[in-house]
Amino acid sequence: MHPSTTTAAPAPDPAPRRRLITPRAPARPSAVAAFHSVSAATTVLLGLVAIGAAIHEPVLIPPLAASAALVHSAPTLPLAQPRGVVIGHLLGAAAGFAVLAMAGSSAWAAALAAGLTLALLTLARTPHSPAVATAVVTVLQTPDPARFVPLLLGSTVLLVLTGYAGSRIRRTAPRYPAYWW
Repeated sequence: MHPSTTTAAPAPDPAPRRRLITPRAPARPSAVAAFHSVSAATTVLLGLVAIGAAIHEPVLIPPLAASAALVHSAPTLPLAQPRGVVIGHLLGAAAGFAVLAMAGSSAWAAALAAGLTLALLTLARTPHSPAVATAVVTVLQTPDPARFVPLLLGSTVLLVLTGYAGSRIRRTAPRYPAYWW
């Protein structure tokens, strides 16, 4: 090449433009997918109510309903994975009972238990926001740990197992769990 025919490379743009990302809502699920996830979550929650009625203990608590919604409607999210569901609720209960023992039952103590649970979930790498509510329920409702913890463990395992089974029933459903541990 002749030196007079070469062209200089364009100068780099001094301020590269940032591409704006416009957040969008997730795609609407098909009617079949929506029916499948809603009916699976409702069925497992009715199962928890039936178990509670049979043993005369409240088994369904609000945080478990939120967990069922995550497991059955957003099965690929980290918040829905078995590690977070099972260990997260147990950590929430442990934090709730610890704060309850030290500070008693009050809204202030419940808020402290929620913060402690969030810290524990973060340290244990077990994200599961409904578990924070388990700590609040524990402090405000003061359940008997000997009854509450085994029922909570069994309930969370049941949620995970129904999520697993439900994802295998419908061929096109996302597989649950994305990871076990």
